[in-house]
Amino acid sequence: MADALRRRVDGEVRFDAGSRGAYATDGSNYRQVPIGVVVPRTVDAAVAAVAVCAEHGVPVLSRGGGTSLAGQCTNAAVVIDWTKYCHGLVSVDPDARTCVVEPGIVLDELNRQLAGHGLQFGPKPSTHSHCALGGMIGNNSCGASAQAYGKTVDNVRRLEVLTYDGARFWVGPTSDEEYERIVAEGGRRAEIYRGLRDLADRNLAEIRRGYPRIPRRVSGYNLDSLLPENGFDLARALVGSEGTLVTVLHAELELVPVPAYEALLVLGYPDIASAADDVPKALKHCEPSQLEALDGRMAQLMREENAHTDSLDNLPDGESWLLIQFAGDSREQVDQQAHGLLKAMGRGEDDDNVAFSDDPKREQKMLRAREAGLGVTARPPDGRDTWEGWEDSAAPPERLGDYLRDLTSLLREYGYDHATLYGHFGQGCVHTRIPFGLTSADGVRDFRDFLFRAAELVTSYGGSLSGEHGDGQSRAELLPVMFGDRLVRAFGELKALFDPDHRMNPGKVTSPYRVDENLRLGSHWRPTYGETHFGYPEDDHDFTRAVLRCVGIGNCRSHRGGVMCPSYRATGEEEHSTRGRARLLFEMLGGHADSAVTDGWRSTEVKDALDLCLACKGCKSDCPTGVDMATYKAEFLAHHYKGRLRPAAHYALGWLPLWALASRAAPRLVNAALHAPVIGNLGKRLAGVATRREAPVFAEQSFLQWWRAQDRPEPDPADPRTVVLWPDTFSTYFHPNIARSAVRVLEDAGFRVTVPTEAVCCGLTWISTGQLDTAKRTLHRTTRILRPWLEAGTPIVGLEPSCTAVFRADAPELLPHDTDVQRLADQFHTLAELLVRRAPDWQPPQLARAATVQTHCHQHAVMKTDPDRELMRRAGIDADVLDEGCCGLAGNFGFEKDHYDVSMAVAEQGVLPAVRDTAPSALVISDGFSCRTQIEQSGTGRRALHLAEALALGLDGAAPAHHPERKVPRPGVRARDARMITAAAVTAAAALGCGAVALARRRT
Repeated sequence: MADALRRRVDGEVRFDAGSRGAYATDGSNYRQVPIGVVVPRTVDAAVAAVAVCAEHGVPVLSRGGGTSLAGQCTNAAVVIDWTKYCHGLVSVDPDARTCVVEPGIVLDELNRQLAGHGLQFGPKPSTHSHCALGGMIGNNSCGASAQAYGKTVDNVRRLEVLTYDGARFWVGPTSDEEYERIVAEGGRRAEIYRGLRDLADRNLAEIRRGYPRIPRRVSGYNLDSLLPENGFDLARALVGSEGTLVTVLHAELELVPVPAYEALLVLGYPDIASAADDVPKALKHCEPSQLEALDGRMAQLMREENAHTDSLDNLPDGESWLLIQFAGDSREQVDQQAHGLLKAMGRGEDDDNVAFSDDPKREQKMLRAREAGLGVTARPPDGRDTWEGWEDSAAPPERLGDYLRDLTSLLREYGYDHATLYGHFGQGCVHTRIPFGLTSADGVRDFRDFLFRAAELVTSYGGSLSGEHGDGQSRAELLPVMFGDRLVRAFGELKALFDPDHRMNPGKVTSPYRVDENLRLGSHWRPTYGETHFGYPEDDHDFTRAVLRCVGIGNCRSHRGGVMCPSYRATGEEEHSTRGRARLLFEMLGGHADSAVTDGWRSTEVKDALDLCLACKGCKSDCPTGVDMATYKAEFLAHHYKGRLRPAAHYALGWLPLWALASRAAPRLVNAALHAPVIGNLGKRLAGVATRREAPVFAEQSFLQWWRAQDRPEPDPADPRTVVLWPDTFSTYFHPNIARSAVRVLEDAGFRVTVPTEAVCCGLTWISTGQLDTAKRTLHRTTRILRPWLEAGTPIVGLEPSCTAVFRADAPELLPHDTDVQRLADQFHTLAELLVRRAPDWQPPQLARAATVQTHCHQHAVMKTDPDRELMRRAGIDADVLDEGCCGLAGNFGFEKDHYDVSMAVAEQGVLPAVRDTAPSALVISDGFSCRTQIEQSGTGRRALHLAEALALGLDGAAPAHHPERKVPRPGVRARDARMITAAAVTAAAALGCGAVALARRRT
């Protein structure tokens, strides 16, 4: 079958262990290793793939963003991933307010392309930055905006579908005349239509009686769409069928105008049930575009996790809140709606438990608190991991308060009383994550028992098992509780009409797996990994718990904004997303007999997936659950290469601080050798460096050489004015003007500067290449040299963000029991942090200039940028701080061979175009060596300044209007010098190779 797929399908066909492991689970509790993965380049290629699978009788699973929380997107099947290539907006009809799309298009990308028409697709799940329309159709997705626009089913006009046996046709509402025409044509389509009409007629009364009349019923097949009063609409009947009936090839969608104005009203309550009690009253007096809720437990978790605290600052007094949004054609209209509701509720805008805003930015801040629900509740600081399973039940809004009280009692009965309650209360949908004990037999039994009890509870209120996420495996076994046996039998008949052999996503919705089968964990799960280098203090010092941080939310698959995940944005590959790598690390742990990865730390599949990880640390801050893939990568590389010869780049770039120190012997000669056309390229190949990269130029005088020549008196470490300027490798040996500028600025601010004159290093390059034993030795030596200042509490100032991030994050995790390392983390500051917090009365020079600012990824992830923004504001810099992601160079990554194309693709997604668009009169500021190098080597025509340089120029009154590209000197080389350079290069390469072999032998 794999051979046939490769011959006949225009796409990428993957049956390797790495691909299968990356797709083994979704956002649910379930795991099934797929047979293989097909990434079609066209819709017709996907049709060919289904045909090949049908010839071999193999199951098929269509997958979009893979964020499903009920297990719809995991199965022992051939997975068709639509998102890499089949993401086109085929057509738009602005007058009819419709469009036709391919199934892989992401919702935010669709709405971005529709923005010029003033239109959008109405339903908006919290995963809008990365969920695909095909997945939304499969799940019948909703989101907060469903209050105004309904579910996906309410916004689909027609679908082009493919049955497993090859019938391909468009479906939609069907008049009696069209029905007769279809039946008269005969064939497979006619057989399906006749069967559907018969199914609906035989179960007419049961369908009308058995479906709860609530706005958020997503469970079960949409047999009600086949009723005559609903237009016998086959397209809507197939929405929410979770890939179990047909493959969706195209969709014609109904669009809505983008609201001109919006306003948000937030009301505080003593508890979440009281908030729910007010929902019917609110709905009686207004028609909001959103009516959301969150409880005090969720707010508490945000504070404990320091997540979205700016959102909480905008909320009024209370322990639970309703967030009510209004939309209209004018500001007066939305304000009037809000004030009218306040009056009806007996509250005033000045009340402490009321917050009102018609400012879009403030509204988005408050709504982010609600959208953050899944991320902040998945890994609470109390160590009780929470899981899906009963995460989106729905009750009639008028009975929601009582349902919540009974649900809370049931949770307490099972010891699940720490569950958070929030959701789309205007439509009665309740979200929660529950601390099920999914690693023990007793815990799994309680999990199963609770689900059946909860199903009986919500059904007693006339509600639905699922109000948004669908049934999948989480709730399919519970469907008889909600619908009764007769309707469930009708579901089976519907399945048999489209898929008689059960090859379309089998075991989901009908003939289901048990809710406690195929668990990602379970009582049989036994992971093994041995001792680790990092301490993982936030994960109970357990590498397994660190890997389990990824719960499949999929923010790493977003296309714009933030930093995470640059390699996914460049490749579109699940395996090269943070989530895909976490999945493979999970498989590597070997907790299941059918693990896709079988050779542990030596796994080539995991190594290949991590190869394109830029170690940017963007996921540490942008992932809602704080996955830190850069740390996991360093850990893996340390074990993978233990006792083995490493790639040449690990020695050439990983040992950069040592080579930089050695360059002091003859910097001109070194630069000449590195940039000599023949010798330089030969050296790059030997070192594993991309030949298209220019080697950075070593300064003729390093910062330390300049500092020693100053012959300055050594300040007292205990003097509160004393600061230690950290001489990082990059600011010392490549761009010493940055360090000299920092001295100038710090002294102007009243500080007395000192610099360690012995060689010190943070160990960054050894950490990023996984040479962790060397990194530890380096850090021990550094803390020994810094000890007098550490004991005195002297502030230490870092200029290179990646080095600062090491001391603030990596070093404490690598050496968790080293007191000096912990002190160093507390005393290490960025330049902006020190100046803003410790020199509040200092007035920086006034540059009065605009600037494009690229933030280093490690700073974004670890230190943040608030002090930098404040310092630039004080200095009169009108800063446009880019939100364009990673620069793509990322330390050693962009220099390594085979990474150049990905590195440039990442940079061209936002950073480089933004720099090129910067006005000639504006500054380009970037504190990171990697970012500056990428900007300067990529044809932007600009030289990026460090903030210290910009401030120093301001002190000198000499901020230039334009900074030309940093020129790389290409010294002329005479024949005699060329021979010397050649001999030196060969000797160095030989020494490097011998050293590497000796090191490997010694470790062995």
